[in-house]
Amino acid sequence: MKDYGFERKHLTFLRRLRKPHDIQIFLDGIKYKSEPGTISPRLVLERSEANCFEGALFAAATLRVLGHRPLIVDMIAENDDDHVIALFKEDGCYGAVAKSNTTMLRYREPVYRSLRELVMSYFDFYVNVLGEKTLRSYSKPTDLSKFDEQKWMTTEENLDFIGDYLNEVSHTKILSQRQIRTLSMVDKGFVKLCFSGAVEDGLYKPKNNG
Repeated sequence: MKDYGFERKHLTFLRRLRKPHDIQIFLDGIKYKSEPGTISPRLVLERSEANCFEGALFAAATLRVLGHRPLIVDMIAENDDDHVIALFKEDGCYGAVAKSNTTMLRYREPVYRSLRELVMSYFDFYVNVLGEKTLRSYSKPTDLSKFDEQKWMTTEENLDFIGDYLNEVSHTKILSQRQIRTLSMVDKGFVKLCFSGAVEDGLYKPKNNG
């Protein structure tokens, strides 16, 4: 088996996460990181902290160790943080693992028959603190093996260059301008539920356009 640059103790731990949902449980149990910069999956494991992007990288790396391709999908939002998920397939259907500072943008069971269907499962829950529905587009899956020469799974170096790459790839819009204009706000109770337990320093501060 390939070690991908991990030490034996790291590989032993990662292989104990036998299923995608085990990876999700690990990510849910570690601290949400609000500081800037992007650390590698190895450092996520050693420091027990990650932001959304780092969580997706960690999940993709662990899925790779378990035999999946290391795939991530970038979702772009308006007046809100973007979101990145790690993608996996079972029985021809898509599922996702994700770290999030909100409660509703995390794991998805592998029951979605297309990438768009999976992405749209996040739509009604992708809201900012004002109650606006903010998801606007998504990328094709990015195979992180393209960054193997940079040792993205284990490096001590900052991985912001992967975020820069995601900013440059094409994204598929999910809404027309008319649909955007007619979107409804969600109620305060739903907003409270979405951000229950959120780390305040890690929350996006949206512009109030109302």
